[in-house]
Amino acid sequence: MINLGNKHHEFADEIKASSGINFNTCLHCKTCANGCPFLEGMDYAPNAVIRLIQLGLEEAALKCSTIWICVGCNICSSYCPMAIDVPAVMDGLRHKALEKGIKIAEPDVLNFHTEVLNTVKKYGRTHKLEIMMRYKLKKMDLLSDMGLGLKMLKKRKLDLTPSKVQDKKAIEKIFREKQK
Repeated sequence: MINLGNKHHEFADEIKASSGINFNTCLHCKTCANGCPFLEGMDYAPNAVIRLIQLGLEEAALKCSTIWICVGCNICSSYCPMAIDVPAVMDGLRHKALEKGIKIAEPDVLNFHTEVLNTVKKYGRTHKLEIMMRYKLKKMDLLSDMGLGLKMLKKRKLDLTPSKVQDKKAIEKIFREKQK
């Protein structure tokens, strides 16, 4: 028998409270991993991250790259027989890692997410071209994907000008509430 002590409950309870998800119903059937399109880039499968939380292995859970590689596509959740919202759990872990000042396993992913949020805050929607340009400028890597960018422009996958929501105040309210 493994004695985990009482501290492991604290971490699990914190993540449960911040994500609003009861991940203790996880069957560890690995169905989430079978559906994940980004599994190859992860160091732990989604169900393994849930197991880390359940065991109170806070450092391992907060330092893993999986929480940063997850894009929140919800394929895992749609496949899960227990309907666990895995991206919400990953989001809770990301917030906890940032709050604790943990070194981010995938810093480029955080930079990309920041740029996405900046365009949502600015326009109410994402503007892919601006996101990519700002991200590439920060990395000082302007030309490596130029061919791909031109193909996307040609196929009208990138808009030159951003589309904007009409109710900008609603977007501002969301960002204000999140800052509290």
